[in-house]
Amino acid sequence: MQGKFISFEGPDGAGKTSVLKEISSKLSAQLGAKLMVTREPGGNAISESIRRIILDKANTQMDARTEALLYAAARRQHLVEQIIPALKAGRVVLCDRYVDSSLAYQGAGREIGAEAVWQMNQFATDGLEPALTIYLDIEPELGIQRIKQHRQNEINRLDVEQLAFHQRVRTEYLELLHQYPDRIKLIDASRPFDDVVTAVQQAITQTYPDLFQLNEE
Repeated sequence: MQGKFISFEGPDGAGKTSVLKEISSKLSAQLGAKLMVTREPGGNAISESIRRIILDKANTQMDARTEALLYAAARRQHLVEQIIPALKAGRVVLCDRYVDSSLAYQGAGREIGAEAVWQMNQFATDGLEPALTIYLDIEPELGIQRIKQHRQNEINRLDVEQLAFHQRVRTEYLELLHQYPDRIKLIDASRPFDDVVTAVQQAITQTYPDLFQLNEE
């Protein structure tokens, strides 16, 4: 596949979606239709329907393995309909979350084990991984504080978990960083927003030197 596949990861409150939006705006003028920005779970009608089920605050009785399987199912449909065709067409794909999120949130956060979640996602993805993952790191306490301050109207079922859940999530992300240092690049998300965006742009440029035109005027 000729395209470029970049995923964005981070604990809740890291500002991941806002950073991704800013990065995509910087690339859109240069790339036009060659740029695809998408998210997980979601990206198409089937996966968005699964997303609504997963994140619905009314679904408090959802079993942890059910949740993990739903994420994997949404991911499979997303790959088949959006990501794989885009990569085959040589497009640049920026994806808000991917398999690392399942390993962190379901494997560690839900305590069902990263290995079990990895296996089900190998089946779902057939081993397709991003070439680069931008990991926006933040202390869980600060992330939760940000959510309460800025996202009261968007709080979902995962946001309301206890602090220990979010601590396990971050610990697993840092373990993944240790395991895959060539793919995953850590960005300190506690810094001012503009500094975070600049650091992300620099990290992407290190992997794809031709992607950004850094002499913007």
